[in-house]
Amino acid sequence: MTYCVGLRLDRGIVFASDTRTNAGFDNIATFSKMHVWERKGDRVLVLLSAGNLAITQAVISLIDEAVDAQATSGETSLMDTATMFQAARLIGDAIRAAFEIEKEAVAANPDLFRSSFIFGGQIAGEDPRLFQVYSEGNFIETSQDTPFFQIGEHKYGKPILDRVAAPAMRMGEAAKLVLLSFDSTLRSNLSVGMPIDLLIYRRDTLEIGEQRRIEENDPYFRKLSAGWSEALRDAFARIDEYDGADILTTPDFDWIAGKRRDAS
Repeated sequence: MTYCVGLRLDRGIVFASDTRTNAGFDNIATFSKMHVWERKGDRVLVLLSAGNLAITQAVISLIDEAVDAQATSGETSLMDTATMFQAARLIGDAIRAAFEIEKEAVAANPDLFRSSFIFGGQIAGEDPRLFQVYSEGNFIETSQDTPFFQIGEHKYGKPILDRVAAPAMRMGEAAKLVLLSFDSTLRSNLSVGMPIDLLIYRRDTLEIGEQRRIEENDPYFRKLSAGWSEALRDAFARIDEYDGADILTTPDFDWIAGKRRDAS
């Protein structure tokens, strides 16, 4: 499995993905699930992938082939769409084409070929945008109320994003938040593993700002993880303890019977 996050902010977008591909407890490999297309001054496009590796790699290959062939074929590719919406539609087309190529295998084992994608970035002339693209090729876009998308093993890293994520965050704050979401996931799910690929895109720069791979011994990530654990323990200790005696002796309610006591 995998875990990928895209967080859209007023100042730009933060992308992150793990690199573990698990085909069994004794067969663990590392593959990048972050794919980037950049033409400085014109566009930065980022695609995160989760799910069946054969499908996701086929999608990337189809997109790259279309980009390479555009000069001679004349067909629109990811690098010459006018808008991010049009680019997201091309991602959807590539997904459907990949499933068509593998249609016999998919028909025999449909659950084995599930895949999902996060696609985002900016094209000159419009704002940064972020989409989640499904196996069927359709997609949805982030909003002010929902500024992030997750794919893969998302449940462990979702609570902190739900509580903290906000479009007005600074980019450094957002990167910290995304990495804390990964830390929670890594602690609770062995199918997600380091290294983590992190990309920070700042609005209107139209070039990659920072892209790096965070290894297991990365000093900042280790400090972040230890600090978060300590902060949680401290917060837990500060909250009043549960006192069941007070609840069970509430005068007007019988908690054992589960009903209000007779006023008489």
